Amino acid sequence: MHRKFASAVFMIIVLVTAWPALQAQTKTTDAQGHPWYQHAVFYEIYPRSFLDSNGDGIGDLNGIASKLDYLKALGVDAIWIAPCFPSPQVDFGYDVSDYENIDKMYGTLADFDRLQKLGEEQGIKIILDLVVNHTSDQHPWFIDSRSSRTSDKRDWYIWRDGKGRNPPNNWISWFGGPAWQWDSKTNQYYYHYFYVQQPDLNWRNPTVVDAMYGTSEWWYKRGVAGFRLDAIDTLYEDPNLKDNPALPGKNAFGDPNHEDKYNQKLPEVHTALKGLRAVADKYNAVLIGETWTENVAELEEYYGAGHDELQMPMDLMLTDLKFSAPVFRDHIKAVEGSGEWPVYVISNHDIVRSWNRYGDGKHNDQIAKDMAAMYLTLRGTPIMYYGEEIGMQNNDPKRREDVKDPVGRRGWPKEKGRDGERTPMQWSNNLNAGFTTAVPWNAIPAAYSTYNVADELKDPKSILNWYKGLLALRHTDRALLDGDYVALNENDPNVLSYLRKSSTDAAIVVINMSAAPQKVSFDLSPQGLRAGSVKTLLTTQASLKDNSSVQQLALEPFAAYIAEVNR
Repeated sequence: MHRKFASAVFMIIVLVTAWPALQAQTKTTDAQGHPWYQHAVFYEIYPRSFLDSNGDGIGDLNGIASKLDYLKALGVDAIWIAPCFPSPQVDFGYDVSDYENIDKMYGTLADFDRLQKLGEEQGIKIILDLVVNHTSDQHPWFIDSRSSRTSDKRDWYIWRDGKGRNPPNNWISWFGGPAWQWDSKTNQYYYHYFYVQQPDLNWRNPTVVDAMYGTSEWWYKRGVAGFRLDAIDTLYEDPNLKDNPALPGKNAFGDPNHEDKYNQKLPEVHTALKGLRAVADKYNAVLIGETWTENVAELEEYYGAGHDELQMPMDLMLTDLKFSAPVFRDHIKAVEGSGEWPVYVISNHDIVRSWNRYGDGKHNDQIAKDMAAMYLTLRGTPIMYYGEEIGMQNNDPKRREDVKDPVGRRGWPKEKGRDGERTPMQWSNNLNAGFTTAVPWNAIPAAYSTYNVADELKDPKSILNWYKGLLALRHTDRALLDGDYVALNENDPNVLSYLRKSSTDAAIVVINMSAAPQKVSFDLSPQGLRAGSVKTLLTTQASLKDNSSVQQLALEPFAAYIAEVNR
């Protein structure tokens, strides 16, 4: 073959091979200079529970692919898929045995590639859940590490001698019992912050670091647009293995409480995040962090002093707040005061569903609409949880023998596990909620007969159509896309209200968070706006649909109102 022709062929092969990665790098910001993720709506999918395409009772990648039209119509721009890598499923996929493949219960790599391609066609990016703290004990790395004390991969995990017949220190596993497991083959303990079958990787070993960075890059080259990073706070442990300080009481598993001072949130975590971000930046990828924090100042640290760590550390504090206008107002003020780009979350696969958690037992549907009105109109990026948009409810096991989650089996009855928030998606009122033709892997709530996609699409007053309206508005209204947050009526104990205001546009959001009617009035002249000249954009209150003024508003219980404000 002629040398020039051969070189040309080689370049074509290189370009074709690298095309997904090159595509990921072509568009980094929108016309206003925003990174792509800032105007996106993210949607978490628990793959076991979204849709079963092959009749085995378990959701899969082809099931997700078949519902991309639904997600596009809903207003979703990126889907975060909980772990779908090969796994013994001790922790439902958070125990990974191969980082560069797909578990056969979910499909194949070819199925993933098809999903990624279809997503690209629909304008929906794929985010994977990367378990960076630990692997399965069935991962080849750990099998090798466990084989002998002289194994090449021995130092890929954390092995230590005990103190006599006792573990090296007093550290407790998150899932109960000592965080150290005795291995009789090599006569040492290995460390596991989570289950015994989830040994922690040794992030102080540069070879491990390179392997994990390489894993992320392998998926970026396959077209993945980013990762949600699991359990990042536990990446490093004190090298001297100091005992954790004791706290009063016991946990749900009967263990003495401790402050995880020496095996959680060590400063080195931020070094690892900077490294993961450097790889992500090569592909215009986004990193979402599982960031459990006590306050906004702590959350702010995860962005990095040079904005070189996580682009999207999740504000999980919101999930612990009670439904209250003053409580939410104070929290939003703190988040806004940080100057960072917020990432709002009200549900996920580890937390009781928002319909139950914020609800009062009588007005849960109305409160669900209020929560959506709030967190989908604030400045920041929202991450939805599948089924949230139809008012899916927790379905906690009633008996220990019904529990699937090992957390619930170990901690019953104080700890019931996470099965309740991981139930199958409710597509219709047909058998098994339209999720599967087989026996579903997890029990479906009886509420599926009325809370389901098919029926709610037909009901203009449904939670689903409220979400669709909000998301459509969020994608098109310039004030909601780009505007600053301006708090209004900050002493009102019942009504949360604020402006989203840009240089050219303004929108007002008013949410009655009480079970009683409320009268509110607004003077927007300090903002250069006319309270007597508004155009209703979206409301749950029929009498306000043609409203043209917010000088005086009479709000029904739990009413939500959004309007464009003229200058």
